[in-house]
Amino acid sequence: MANEPSIYPLCFKPIYQYRLWGGRKLAHVLTTPLPGDGPIGEAWILSDRDDFASEVVNGPLAGTKIGDVLKNYHKPMLGKLAPRFERFPLLLKFLDAREMLSVQVHPADSNTNLLPKGERGKTEAWVVMESEPESHIFAGMKAGTTAEGLRAALANGTVEDDLASFSPKVGEGVFLEAGTVHALGGGVVVFEVQQNSDVTFRLYDWNRVDEKTGKPRELHIEQAIECTNFERGPVGPVQPTVESEAPVLRDQMFSSEFFELWRYRGDAAFACGKNDEPRVLVCLSGEATLVHSKGEDKVHGGDVWFIPADIGKCECRPHGEITLLEIAIPID
Repeated sequence: MANEPSIYPLCFKPIYQYRLWGGRKLAHVLTTPLPGDGPIGEAWILSDRDDFASEVVNGPLAGTKIGDVLKNYHKPMLGKLAPRFERFPLLLKFLDAREMLSVQVHPADSNTNLLPKGERGKTEAWVVMESEPESHIFAGMKAGTTAEGLRAALANGTVEDDLASFSPKVGEGVFLEAGTVHALGGGVVVFEVQQNSDVTFRLYDWNRVDEKTGKPRELHIEQAIECTNFERGPVGPVQPTVESEAPVLRDQMFSSEFFELWRYRGDAAFACGKNDEPRVLVCLSGEATLVHSKGEDKVHGGDVWFIPADIGKCECRPHGEITLLEIAIPID
């Protein structure tokens, strides 16, 4: 460590993912150009996974994978959380759902028999960034839906009738606890925060064929039904809690055992970050200067910034109107 540079706020390169339901809208969400001309459904903007590991793009650690940074700077990066986590426990994405995702469900940490070795459950949440008249979110099952009824609906092609749904509006948040059946699409773009997991069980895929393979995608009906919470019922947009209106509007959109998320909206300077705790900042729109103990950095729309615990509190100075998310991992 003697020759290692000291830790500082880290920005990461997005990892674009082909999805047959995706589009090309992420080209104007992020500054990094999209590859090729095919459908890009996801941009993984902070990922500590072996298969897709985020890479630092700024400062002396540029080119280093996040896993290596965490190994070399474990306590400076994670602070109070260092004893609990070897890897960063969240996965952050932008999604462009031009078409409808599969009707799917994610297991919880308690579904140990359904989780591959090393994987966790997957509770997630969305912040709606763009929406069109035909955009749709399915979240939860209608009251009274049972496993037997769901199997029958899947067999006769009427599963959509059992799903609760709504038309999303820009700025809305949706919290999807593990075990919640869900899908979204029709031209909707969202930011997603989730547990660091890539386990998805598909119930129904709208009878699509993947052009790349010429085959339908695999379904996992029994696994999906086993981990579905049929008691949850319909899920709608969350009601954010306004915590302050000055110097900018600050509201808390999500608070769970896995992550907390606040949203800042305005054009005045404001404080963010917390001493001895890591925070992640995601700029949904606008630009700013991030001032911290090691200097300052320019923030652009689509950027994700990891604020190490050793850096702590920062000041964000917007260049006009900005919408910025701050994400924390609960200490308790």
